[in-house]
Formats: sequence, C-alpha cells, structure tokens
Amino acid sequence: MLVHLCGVRGSTPAPGAPFAGVGGHTSCVALAHDGDEPPCLLLDGGTGLRNVAALLDGQPFAGSLLLGHLHWDHTQGLPFFTAGDQPGARVDVHLPVAGGAPEHALDGLMSPPFFPISVSGLRGQWSFHALEEGPIEVEGFSVLVREIPHPGGQAFGFRVSDGRRSMAYLSDHGPIALGAGPDGWGPYHDAAMALAGGVDLLFHDAQFTAAELATRPHFGHSCIDYAVELARRSGVGRLLLYHHDPTRTDDEVAALVASCAGGPVDVGAAREGDRITL
Repeated sequence: MLVHLCGVRGSTPAPGAPFAGVGGHTSCVALAHDGDEPPCLLLDGGTGLRNVAALLDGQPFAGSLLLGHLHWDHTQGLPFFTAGDQPGARVDVHLPVAGGAPEHALDGLMSPPFFPISVSGLRGQWSFHALEEGPIEVEGFSVLVREIPHPGGQAFGFRVSDGRRSMAYLSDHGPIALGAGPDGWGPYHDAAMALAGGVDLLFHDAQFTAAELATRPHFGHSCIDYAVELARRSGVGRLLLYHHDPTRTDDEVAALVASCAGGPVDVGAAREGDRITL
C-alpha cells in the first residue's frame, strides 16, 4: 500500500513560509495499491485534493473518495479537483448523509450563490453514496467505517487494509465529548480502539496540546497526548500527528514531535508531499 499525503492541515489552509515544511493544504490522503499504480482511494477532500492531479500525470482520476464529514476543510477541494473534473474521470463519493439524497448533501457547499456550479456541473462520471458504519469493500481495499465524536454533523473514521498492511484515519476526533476519560482528554472508546487496533500506521487528529484542549473542549478535536496514548493502547506501529492547527508553525510541530521522542510510540508529523510505503 502506498500512501500519499496531499493535505495535512486542519480548519483552514495555512499559507506562508512558517508553514511550508509541514504544508498548508487541508485534509486529503491518497492511497494506491503499490508504487506502479495511480491512487484510487482518497480520504477526505480538503484543499489538498488539488495535489492529487500531480500524482496522475494529467490523467483523469478513476476511483473513490470517502468523506469523513462535511466541514469545509474536508470538502473545499472538490470544485478544484481537476483530475476528477474532466471527461473520462470516475469519482464515486461516499459521504455522511443526514437525510435526503446523497447527491444533494453538498448543495450547501457547491451551489449558487456560494459557488457558481453545483456538483452536477462537474465533468466526468460522478456518483454519490450514503456512508454508514460497518465494513465496506472499495477499490480493492477493505474499509471499516466507524462513527467518532465531532460536533456539527455525523463524522466517521476509517481503517483501511489491502490484506497485508493496514492504516487508520481519525482526522477530526473529539473524544472529550464522551467524558473526561482516565487522563482528562476523553475516553479510549470502542470505535477508536477498533479503528486503530494493531494498524501499521495511524493518522490521528493532533490539533491541540493538552493545555489548549482544556480551553477549547467543545471544538471537537484531540490533543497530542490522547493520540499518543491511543496509539500505545491499541498497539499501533507508527503514529503520524495529523490535522495540524493552522497557527502551528513548522518549528512548533517539530518541537511537539521531539517532545514525544523516547516514549512508547513511534511518533512523527504528517507532512504534505510525503509518500509512505506500507
């Protein structure tokens, strides 16, 4: 399994020199079965979705997009996804649907007066499917979908396996909504443990420090300490801190990773442009 990090920032894009090393685009991860194949499974459609086109050498995208939830920083790349918005493209979108038809779930994001066209104006073959909890088979991958706490609508985390290696993706995860838990950062609940348990690679919401979380518990995000402890409890091979706060500079991210050195978990920072082979 080949993992391309196309966008790793949370909440809003973060342009500028202090953020260039980690990257300023919002959430998007692209998966391919191996290095000789183009990516065919995308996790989230933030502004990082624009970077997928470069991975395809100008060819149209053919695959599926799983949207964990519908907040702006996970969907705003859709109108600018040039690899999907062209003749010959196939984009099967799986997304949370709070009633109504799946193809209308994004109308509030893509329709006049908020945007010149609706999703029906995108070229290529686009289809929309309601995402629900449970196992699904997508583009040759086995995916476990579980609901995780995050305010403002249903949110899902994903566990993806190709039969040999596995990764988990909990980009926006606010476990403190379920209570303080043993450490004051939220409980290590069944859905989180099921998604992360024994995976080779875990992408986890690390938007806050513990001190920041204490002042913003209702924002729906995790602190770095929670991500590390979840990884330890669930036997993760490697943890990549993800969904970086838009104000977190490269130097600050590096310092946070350094503070985890020597601990029980192999911890790194998700960086836009990185390629990871599992």
